[in-house]
Amino acid sequence: MDANYNIEIDELTKPYFVWFEENWIHDDILHQHHKGQLVYVESGFQYITIEERIYLLPQNHAVWIPPDAIHKTNSHSEKIKLMIMFADVDRKDSFYHEVNVFSVPPVLREMIKYAEKWSKIMVRRTDETLFLQALFNELPHFVEHSLKLHICLPRDKRLAKVIEYLHDHYREDFKMEEMSDIALLSSRTLERIFKKETGLTLSKYQQMLRIIKSLELLSADHLTISETAYEVGYKSVQAYTRSFQSVMQFRPSDFIKNMR
Repeated sequence: MDANYNIEIDELTKPYFVWFEENWIHDDILHQHHKGQLVYVESGFQYITIEERIYLLPQNHAVWIPPDAIHKTNSHSEKIKLMIMFADVDRKDSFYHEVNVFSVPPVLREMIKYAEKWSKIMVRRTDETLFLQALFNELPHFVEHSLKLHICLPRDKRLAKVIEYLHDHYREDFKMEEMSDIALLSSRTLERIFKKETGLTLSKYQQMLRIIKSLELLSADHLTISETAYEVGYKSVQAYTRSFQSVMQFRPSDFIKNMR
């Protein structure tokens, strides 16, 4: 439920529901819906936690949140335009039961914008139902390659201080001995537990933090690629570009073009 409007999503009888906000404010509380949920960031950026993973949604990106997935919004830019669409989905199609973060192609972007005219309409309308049914039927084809824009939150409490340190000092190169001292674990044990809990080594985790933060900065459109590289801790633009491309499979300049 949104902080500004008393709309209970699970009580809606219509198969689709569109919700657009010029400046979205959402309760920072874990919750879930029986309907699936498509969240599109028209401008600004948004962090969302889904099933203990933190995802970044830059401008012109969207996330598909499966039915009944536990999620909440985290931080976001000062001004953010969000379009959220709720949908009853085909329970047999595996696509609709997986989290997908993706860049929104122009055709889907126009479809989403067109659907804005049905925002917060509570009654069922045939034209709305037919249009959104077509949109959601085609959604798996729009999402050819999901982006890996997420980091996992470890459950092991022994890693809490290490995670806190990495998030606070992601710009700085760390020494494994320092991390071991913080966790009160040997370097070997720390690496093993960290990889098991997050799926990443500590250095890869830091890399993901840097790239995700750089996407946030680039989507805010205040810094150049060079300024962003140094801001998130890289010693050169070349090193940043290589790191960015290894994670995203495209260059920072491609990301900026896609936002415009």
